[in-house]
Amino acid sequence: MKNRRVILAVLLMGILSLQAQKHTKPNVIVVLADDIGTGDISHYRKMHSNNIILETPNIDKLANQGVVFTNAHAPAALCATSRYGIMTGNSCHQSPLPWGVWSAYAKSAFTPDQLTLGTLMQKANYNTAFFGKWHLGTSFREKGNPNKIYQERHGKAMELGVDITKIVGGGPQFNGFDYSLTLPAGVQDVPYAVYENNLWMPLQKDSKIDVITNQKMQKFNIHLDKDEGLGDSNWDPHLIGPILAHKAVNYIKENAKKEKPFFMYYCSQAVHKPHAPAKELNGVKIAGTTPSTHMDMIKELDVQIGMMIEQLKKEGIYENTVFVFTSDNGGLLVDKNTAKSGHKVSDIYRGAKNQPYEGGHRVPFIVSWPNTLKNHTINKPALGLDIMATLAAITETKIAKNEAVDSYNLLPVLKNPKSDDIHSFLIVQGGSGKQGIIIEDDWKLIVNFDKKDKTWMTRTPVSLFNLKENIEEKESGNLVNNPKYKEKVKELFDKYNHYRDTKTPTGKHI
Repeated sequence: MKNRRVILAVLLMGILSLQAQKHTKPNVIVVLADDIGTGDISHYRKMHSNNIILETPNIDKLANQGVVFTNAHAPAALCATSRYGIMTGNSCHQSPLPWGVWSAYAKSAFTPDQLTLGTLMQKANYNTAFFGKWHLGTSFREKGNPNKIYQERHGKAMELGVDITKIVGGGPQFNGFDYSLTLPAGVQDVPYAVYENNLWMPLQKDSKIDVITNQKMQKFNIHLDKDEGLGDSNWDPHLIGPILAHKAVNYIKENAKKEKPFFMYYCSQAVHKPHAPAKELNGVKIAGTTPSTHMDMIKELDVQIGMMIEQLKKEGIYENTVFVFTSDNGGLLVDKNTAKSGHKVSDIYRGAKNQPYEGGHRVPFIVSWPNTLKNHTINKPALGLDIMATLAAITETKIAKNEAVDSYNLLPVLKNPKSDDIHSFLIVQGGSGKQGIIIEDDWKLIVNFDKKDKTWMTRTPVSLFNLKENIEEKESGNLVNNPKYKEKVKELFDKYNHYRDTKTPTGKHI
């Protein structure tokens, strides 16, 4: 009898130990903001200026107790291409669609059995959830023909022959996410609807599928950023931020005490056009409280972040939650009111979204994990691509050699800022102008692709900047045609071409 009791006690201790081990893995939230520049976050702006037009207190709190990267870059200066890179850990040129997926009705960017952030975290035994803008291709059925997948039409005519009531392929739940609240193309393009677990989620009780036009948006003082087309008859982009934020808070509440930890990939609608700030969110007045609707959206994003942090603390899980904040590309080219206010979306950097200069691809990148990481500011290179390998390291999950090939594990430098276990060079992509970029030892080469050559093999170096001496990328300091730097141009151009054409991996997983 005594032996049985001893055996039972040992077994019980083992079970309790295993349960405790399950709970030692941190919850993970990755926030990918839409079109946020380094100058949009007051913590970053304060590094270079005392003239702070807009404070972002909640994001600043993450920065003040987390690790802040000042030399972090999005995979590209445009969102769809960046989103592929962040989701897969592969540089844009590794994709079968290297210049991006630009329609919700387009074929998915992912290959069969593609490793994504979702599938990685499922493999790590996490509950996984996706919130917000997808922009990586989704499949719908043809209207009136449920056995046929709708094929994207090109041209100016509205796409009305699609059944938008259900996502049937390509979306988050087909790529590793157990739960999803999806905007297939964000707030800027068709379909103008929200999907919960692949099904259209009516915005109001009387919602129906309708044609959304600029004329119908006039009552909201909104002009659609992209096409007119199908959507929810009660579509109002002012509603979307609050819907996403409240659903995210509820997800945290419902999953905080579950046996498995959770992973949330939160892709905000803010601050992409059309700028439609909420009147109020979480008791904070938003619309009309800053110099521009653009800046209202930045404020709304900060409140969204604050709501998630508040709920994490309420559930007692904040200390053991990895919280990553970054952006899909640099900030927006500013409107008149934002410019007049003195707000600098790109801080000290040249350019903005869709441009190959630092302002187009240099982004805020903050990692908070209170019970593990100390507050540091790191000026070493990092990429949005690195989220994949870093989460794999944090969750002790193996990535195969042929997966996430350009993702670099940042955990060593997160724990020890003096570590040199980092990228030795960076390859990123420009915008719709079709540019490639390589940065090594403070030297930056911008390469133009000839758009007429669809093999993308005709390339020309157009800019060489020494970022150590010319961080603003002043054109007077463009050394590409300076005979003194002919060898440097050739060295970087050859290196860029080699890695792009051979698709040689540049990452490190462990």
